[in-house]
Amino acid sequence: MKYSLSDFDFDLPDALIAQMPLPDRTASRLLHVDGEQLVDRHFSDVIDQLAAGDLLVFNDTRVLKARFFGVKETGGKVQLLVERVLSNTDENRSVLVQMRASKSPLPGSKIRLAEAFDVVVGERQGEFFTLFFPDDIFTLLETYGRLPLPPYIEHDADDFDEQRYQTVYNRVPGAVAAPTAGLHFDQALLERCQQKGIELAYVTLHVGAGTFQPVRVEDLNEHVMHSEWYTVPQETVNAVRKTKAAGGKVIAVGTTSMRALESASQSGQLEAGSDDTQLFITPGYVFKTVDRLITNFHLPKSTLMMLVSAFAGYDRIKSAYAHAIAQRYRFFSYGDAMLLTNTSGKA
Repeated sequence: MKYSLSDFDFDLPDALIAQMPLPDRTASRLLHVDGEQLVDRHFSDVIDQLAAGDLLVFNDTRVLKARFFGVKETGGKVQLLVERVLSNTDENRSVLVQMRASKSPLPGSKIRLAEAFDVVVGERQGEFFTLFFPDDIFTLLETYGRLPLPPYIEHDADDFDEQRYQTVYNRVPGAVAAPTAGLHFDQALLERCQQKGIELAYVTLHVGAGTFQPVRVEDLNEHVMHSEWYTVPQETVNAVRKTKAAGGKVIAVGTTSMRALESASQSGQLEAGSDDTQLFITPGYVFKTVDRLITNFHLPKSTLMMLVSAFAGYDRIKSAYAHAIAQRYRFFSYGDAMLLTNTSGKA
């Protein structure tokens, strides 16, 4: 069946969009899509659905304090969102940013950020601007930037968000949005998994702001996927191969872990390396590495709705979302989760 954009639309009451995280990371609900059955569980019980010898693959990216307010030399105000750090050497400290301004700044001009330091405007790259920072980028971001929350969360980030909009295992700075399925894991749950004999492995995919951009074309073949940088270490490749050989399941924690693993599997088998990915997964795609997926609930008409429909089946996802709305699950970044099984390539 050929799908179009409107096939991935659904009505979501605003009251179901989670505005704050629960006090306990593991207190969320978990909708287990188990064949044709929809089972309501608690997230802390996810360990009971996993077996010794299975492999959980997490995205260890860290969310940058990537949002800035600034002033141009002309006095005009700007808002910036750092999309990607391009280079952070003494010779070249440059970033790509999305910029909101009444008039675009000219190359070579300066912008004062956070009333603290100046950046120099470089060339424009499509929808992005290049900016050159005066000192170590990550230090300046951490010191003066603000944590960027998703556009559907209606409050500015506070100290609680700065803790809870990061996974407990984050270690590689570079994302502008959290890999939200991982927000449900605390250190105690990770330790319980290991005690059961479940292996843990990591990839890095720096989530870009493009993850929130709507698909604007009805014909999905015309959509150009945003680009994100990923790394799959050899250690993770070895863990995947060992798990598969022993008959265990590879479980991606989040669609970002999924995209990294599948992007690195385009030759037919998982290979270590780093690259940009624009992999756009829609129904009909046959998954090469991932057996199961832990994921949050996604925006209507989003590329992530298309991904989970490709993974678990369009009709099954449609039923799962209808059930979640009827049972008043919490949606999006601070919301509840699903556990899905790969049915791609199967009748």
